[in-house]
Amino acid sequence: MEKIKKHIRKAVFPVAGLGTRFLPATKASPKEMLPIVDKPLIQYAAEEAVAAGIEQLIFVTSSSKRAIEDHFDKNQELEDELSRRGKYDLLTMTKHIVPEGVSCIYIRQPEPLGLGHAVLSAKPVVGDEPFAVILADDLIDGEESPCLSQMISIYEKQHCSVIAVENIDRTETDKYGIIEPEKLYEGVNKIKSIIEKPSPERALSTLGVVGRYVLTPAIFEYLEKIGRGAGNEIQLTDAIAQLLLKEQILAYEFQGTRYDCGSKLGYLIATIDYALQHPNLRESFKAHLMTVCKRYNG
Repeated sequence: MEKIKKHIRKAVFPVAGLGTRFLPATKASPKEMLPIVDKPLIQYAAEEAVAAGIEQLIFVTSSSKRAIEDHFDKNQELEDELSRRGKYDLLTMTKHIVPEGVSCIYIRQPEPLGLGHAVLSAKPVVGDEPFAVILADDLIDGEESPCLSQMISIYEKQHCSVIAVENIDRTETDKYGIIEPEKLYEGVNKIKSIIEKPSPERALSTLGVVGRYVLTPAIFEYLEKIGRGAGNEIQLTDAIAQLLLKEQILAYEFQGTRYDCGSKLGYLIATIDYALQHPNLRESFKAHLMTVCKRYNG
């Protein structure tokens, strides 16, 4: 039991996917580097992790994702130029993308065998500790605190895996892992069962899993032996279904708004909403949107 109660220090970011839904934009640049206003998706994800107390950011990458490594690395030439021009605000922002005391670790996923395989690839670094998994293309704007912070708070009370879920349209169940819930208390359910991408008629609820997980290290045992599932890939959902037979797992209906930035529409909606929150852009951007709306409604 002591192992399960360890503080969560590590977060895994599976970023080896091909991003085919955004081609040709993602032909040479990772989808996780797509910007929402002035920061790439992967930076929002990393900032959420750091705000939740994560000390090690573990990126599971592929050979085409060097831009992610470069983004979090030091760029001495850029820093020198910003200093020379006296742009100290930008210099500070650039130098502190990763705060002191937080390390970045990169692991190559040799071939794209699914989310479960990506998480399993991080086992040598995660070791025998509970850890978080963050999917950067699920951008979540927490209402009062970051989504991962909310989940770790639940983990620290219940000492078991916690998975983020949200209510989805029943016609969309074949795009999500779907849970069978048993209410524990407001916003938190015990998971009775879970299935990957069921048809609407087979779905046991409309609570779909989204891209935030807090997992105990026992998940690795099942990822190693489940084999390939839907899409001929190693599915994290299938391993979670097996872990349920051994441990309690909770589903958490997080407080906040999720943007599915893996889809073009979700990405555009996120860009608009974040621009309307940006202190230097919101008023002029709002005025522009009103002009555009009048033009197209006219």
